[in-house]
Amino acid sequence: MPSLSESYEFCRKLTRRTAHNFRFSFLTLPEEKRRAMEALYAFNRITDDLGDDTGMTLQLRKVRLGTWRQAVRVALNCRDERVAPGMATTGHLATFGDHPALPAISDMVQRHQIPPEYLFAVIDGVESDLVSLDISTFRELERYCYHVAGAVGLCCIHVWGFHGDEAIPLAIDCGLAFQLTNILRDIKEDAEVGRIYLPREDLDRFSYSEESLRSHEINEPFMELMSFETARAQVHYEKAEMLFDYLEPHGQRILRAMIDIYRGLLHEIERRRFDVFSQRVSLPKWKKLWFAGRAILMSRSSRRTRTGHVAKGASGTR
Repeated sequence: MPSLSESYEFCRKLTRRTAHNFRFSFLTLPEEKRRAMEALYAFNRITDDLGDDTGMTLQLRKVRLGTWRQAVRVALNCRDERVAPGMATTGHLATFGDHPALPAISDMVQRHQIPPEYLFAVIDGVESDLVSLDISTFRELERYCYHVAGAVGLCCIHVWGFHGDEAIPLAIDCGLAFQLTNILRDIKEDAEVGRIYLPREDLDRFSYSEESLRSHEINEPFMELMSFETARAQVHYEKAEMLFDYLEPHGQRILRAMIDIYRGLLHEIERRRFDVFSQRVSLPKWKKLWFAGRAILMSRSSRRTRTGHVAKGASGTR
């Protein structure tokens, strides 16, 4: 088992190598919180990769996810009723039990008092992708998004620091906005592996078929469908903006950077007139760095303004 510092270093390197959007927002945080976010990202990345490993059969992926769940449970020293009896005896547990990310993940959860069920909810979400996916309604999509994004948002606000129960649903809304953006960006790649996350009720509403989606047809029904979905995502971004009032200053900075980066992706999808088929939508590195830098500067400016108001008021009472 690696030491705690070695584990955090593993998470840092994994984040730097694979987190093409989130890692830029992590630059807004002090070192301790940045390390915690890298550990959280590593947990999500490892879980996603176990579910997405197309080099293995579905059954083996299910087994490996179950074994990863058990290894996380042991590392966190907590119960998870979803763990199958006897799972600890499988051949993979020794490997996952020694996974270099686990000490950092455990330390992150304990240090920031993150309810472990949030992590297990993420594993649940990835496991749901291993069965035949059939999302009929937006309510069903919301439930899926909670597991793969909303629960992550709840982990985030525990790392950042928050006050008030009102932050809980807003963090879930924020995760939903990010995941809707991911879904719209990744329509092509997801369809190629048999995953269509857009609710069937929306496809029917605009008379756009799953076959048309798989054929990459960009027509009037598709434009109307995408316009509807981007507008829906914007509604949840507006709700996410309300989360700032419940976060500590460090949390406000990283949330500002995250929202700007992911909303920037959504704007880019619209700018390309919803052509998500010919080329993967992304933002240039300089723009993501600019968003992160602006979030830091805006926070400092806001802090100076608040300090100035306090000084002026104090002067006026003398």
